[in-house]
Amino acid sequence: MVAMDLTVQSPQSVTWQVHIDRSMWIGGVRGLMLQALHPIAMRGVWQNSTFQEDPIGRLQRTADFVGVVTWGTAEEADRIGRKVRGIHKALRIKDPDTGRVHHVDDPELLLWVHCAEVSSYLEVARRAGLRLTDGQADRYFAEQRRSAAYVGLHEEDVPGSVAEMEAYFAEARPRLKVTPEARSAVRFLLWPKLPREMRFLRPGKPAYVPFGALCYYSMPRWARRMYGILPEVPQPVVTAALRSFRLTMNSLPEVVHDLSFQQATKDMLEGARHRLAEGGYDMSKGLYGLRDPRRWPAGV
Repeated sequence: MVAMDLTVQSPQSVTWQVHIDRSMWIGGVRGLMLQALHPIAMRGVWQNSTFQEDPIGRLQRTADFVGVVTWGTAEEADRIGRKVRGIHKALRIKDPDTGRVHHVDDPELLLWVHCAEVSSYLEVARRAGLRLTDGQADRYFAEQRRSAAYVGLHEEDVPGSVAEMEAYFAEARPRLKVTPEARSAVRFLLWPKLPREMRFLRPGKPAYVPFGALCYYSMPRWARRMYGILPEVPQPVVTAALRSFRLTMNSLPEVVHDLSFQQATKDMLEGARHRLAEGGYDMSKGLYGLRDPRRWPAGV
């Protein structure tokens, strides 16, 4: 059985290298902050979700989707894709500035959310110390076209390289705006309410302030200048903090790290471990350990 029969993205993919890295937590929150700069997309979140009360819960649900379309089976990925598309199809967004009603599944909005998310994952991981060549970075965006298709986008419409992603952001920037909702969203993300399954982290919640600030400071300069919420700090300090965060988080045992996920995500990851073990992969170091080709079956 080949790896693609076991998980949507194989251990040989660049996606695996990026998504198994614990810098994803920074990338995920950074992605939410960046997504909020699109006024219609942000109002869609504000009007159709509980983001105001549960921003970390939204991050966890995003983590569940990303996890399934990375480590789930093809059937699991198709199922969650249908669910997401069904939810989006039923929702609308009212723009108070124009009175116009938008569809949540508008391809422009879906593309913005996708690009803000995956670019954040890649850029944070590389800056935090994950060594990827420029060719591998291009491959990551090419592989993520498949993830975009699950939410209803056409793969050919999605940036598939670093150059294409940079061109997309250059084209999108004139449409971005800091709305009151966006500003509030960032403030929530700087000091969020912890969901029930993460209450064990409550004693360390004061440490979230520098974590949230690190997510903010990892955004592009143009995005930070638009928000203007926090004073600027030297970017070499931000890079050093990202590297320290990554090293610390990557040292956690997988069983401890997984405590932060919702139960459905934990179950999906456990299923991936079982399938990969049966496929001949050495799972003694967990999913994270499969970044090492020496843990792959002979001939892979």
